[in-house]
Amino acid sequence: MKPTHRTIIEPFKIKVTEPLQIRTRTERERVLRAAGYNLFLVPSSQVTFDFLTDSGTTAMSAAQWSAMMVADESYAGSRSFEKFEKVVQDLTGYSYVIPTHQGRAAERLLFSLLVKKGTAIPSNNHFDTTRANIEQLGGEAVDLVIPEGRDPARVHPFKGNIDLDRLEKFCTENRERIPVGMMTITNNTGGGQPVSLENLRGAAKIFHRHGIPFILDACRFAENSYFIKERESGQQDRSVRDIAREIFSIADGCLMSAKKDGLVNIGGFIALKDNKWLDHLRSFLILTEGFPTYGGLAARDLEALAVGLEEVLHEDYLSYRIAVSRYMAEGLNKLGIPTVQPAGGHAVYIDAKSFLPHIPQEQFPGQVLVTELYLAEGIRSCEIGSSMFGKYVDGKFQPAAMELVRLAFPRKVYTQSHFDYILEGMEAMAKAKESLKGLRLTFDPPFLRHFTARFAPIAD
Repeated sequence: MKPTHRTIIEPFKIKVTEPLQIRTRTERERVLRAAGYNLFLVPSSQVTFDFLTDSGTTAMSAAQWSAMMVADESYAGSRSFEKFEKVVQDLTGYSYVIPTHQGRAAERLLFSLLVKKGTAIPSNNHFDTTRANIEQLGGEAVDLVIPEGRDPARVHPFKGNIDLDRLEKFCTENRERIPVGMMTITNNTGGGQPVSLENLRGAAKIFHRHGIPFILDACRFAENSYFIKERESGQQDRSVRDIAREIFSIADGCLMSAKKDGLVNIGGFIALKDNKWLDHLRSFLILTEGFPTYGGLAARDLEALAVGLEEVLHEDYLSYRIAVSRYMAEGLNKLGIPTVQPAGGHAVYIDAKSFLPHIPQEQFPGQVLVTELYLAEGIRSCEIGSSMFGKYVDGKFQPAAMELVRLAFPRKVYTQSHFDYILEGMEAMAKAKESLKGLRLTFDPPFLRHFTARFAPIAD
């Protein structure tokens, strides 16, 4: 049915509100200095618009809050786990479901079994915690995204796709090193970009021909499914739920941080087709997270997640969700602020390297832009560039492939007037970009640098 309105409305009513924190630029300058120019270290009370992450920041629905009130908090075998387990089984088609408190706990459980020194795990792109969990065990996280996925300005409907030729070559040459293959949907590192069904089928065929299990990082599976419905030939008449079920059927299992498309504030899981890893995973779960029917979560969290996994597939919600990112990307582009093209699902990614070409990568242009967005409008965003992925090799700094700044939009939290207000303020920042200066590291932690690193301005 052809739409009759140009405006995409929020498909919900607001029942509970909380005040925005409005601070002056002078106040924000003081806060930023105290935080070592790292927005992860800034208290939320000093942030007006919090776009640091879409993980765990959703506004839950009335149905989710209602479900939490009937939770069965039994230590073992709770009814809430049974409800959650059935929802995951129906959605994925996988028989075995292991709850965890969030996605990185699921990663730690799986990689503790599969990864050792010399191991290599290919994917389109590994995100920060996935890469860190692999590398701290001595493994190698191998990124094989298509060339279009490494070019922010290049327009391609599925820039999250894995390069099938490179994957075939890598698997042929390194079979003995590969315990599992992965794909991230949507591809967060590359701009929230989707992966096509055709590409998923192709990757699965390669992995399985080499006898390699195929696991999805499925934290934004619903957004990826909606993009397939919109963009992939022959998929327009299918429901998003049907597409999601096919996605899961292609793989052998999944990890999920449910704090994204589970529409909850905490939670995650591993789901698998067969039980060959099950005993180890459950044993390690008991050791580190909790009993297998709660996995580090309260039963009320499992109840909310069971509802969220159903609600996230509502197509009016997904249409609105994707429209937010598209609207913000178009608004930024009109101001001369380049973004990854086309807009992704959960966020807008500003191309800081193109926007601030006068700042060399070793001076962290993405982190510079993150700090300026905060100073200008109280926006907390996330650098996905050399602060997050740059490293030193033989004493020489090796920058990230791209210098991106992610504005990740919490689900059902901000309205169009908020976004219009932000775009109005960014116009002045765009005009003054030549005045921005680089940053230097003053504290460089060994893992996941961007969470706790500290910076200082480089003097003129």
